[in-house]
Amino acid sequence: MISNSSKYAVKAVLYLALNSSESHKILAKDISSPTNIPKAYLAKVLQELSRHNIVSSVKGPGGGFYLSEDNKKIPIMKIIHVIDGDNRLTSCMLSLQECDEENPCPMHDLVGNTKVNFVKNLEQNTVEDLVEDIREGKSFLPL
Repeated sequence: MISNSSKYAVKAVLYLALNSSESHKILAKDISSPTNIPKAYLAKVLQELSRHNIVSSVKGPGGGFYLSEDNKKIPIMKIIHVIDGDNRLTSCMLSLQECDEENPCPMHDLVGNTKVNFVKNLEQNTVEDLVEDIREGKSFLPL
């Protein structure tokens, strides 16, 4: 339901949340290997996230990317919204323009509630929430 770009973005943000701070910034090239995200692509994703204040960055010597305490409070949905746009999670599963409650596609009723719940969970859960789950062992992120 989300693009590979959004998956990369969420993974990179979680990596930063677990490993960076204002006093310990990380370069994109140093995030690439442990997250298994292509370096050039990751740099573009991180720049886009930085432009939207999802990650913090500092240019120059000693610079890099990090997550501030405010960045950690960002809902996961905001990351996906920045990378995939507004319609990725709400569009028709069959990519039909006319699909809605009045003109449902064959998949509409099968996935409708699932999509609504998924979006709600993405809006309600923050980067901090996911990091807490990782630290408590409720979920894992192999890095």
